[in-house]
Amino acid sequence: MTFFEFEADFVDSLRCIPMQVRYKLDTCGVKLKLPDWNHFSPAERQQLVEVGCETEAELQAYRDLLHQFVAADGGDRPADLPIDPNPEWYNTHVIPTTVQEQSHSFGISLTPAQWAALTPLQRFALIKLSRSNHENRNFLPAMQEFRLTTLQPQ
Repeated sequence: MTFFEFEADFVDSLRCIPMQVRYKLDTCGVKLKLPDWNHFSPAERQQLVEVGCETEAELQAYRDLLHQFVAADGGDRPADLPIDPNPEWYNTHVIPTTVQEQSHSFGISLTPAQWAALTPLQRFALIKLSRSNHENRNFLPAMQEFRLTTLQPQ
């Protein structure tokens, strides 16, 4: 299980969806809303953190488990999302524009070598944290945690 330091304020209670679960949701193509997550028991949340979601069988089992948990709480079936066969976080050669722009806004120049050295989960986190529809307050802490805070020359 990988929790990031920038998630420390909520991982003990799992009151928010941690990046590793968000990663699994995108991987298996399920749109889970925070209110649904908050209806899950602590044991259900922990199970969603721990269960694998890599092979095709695991992806299907993860989707089924999510649907089962939501249905048990009386919620509407989570929306299915298209699964990207080549997600940005697996591309070690191209830094997404949103990540570059957000980095530059903090005076940080992210190099291709630094991007390539990150794990897919770290790249996923930076992509999610750099999007305009996401609260970006954890982007800089993530960059610091991943040791990517090389400042641009002035």
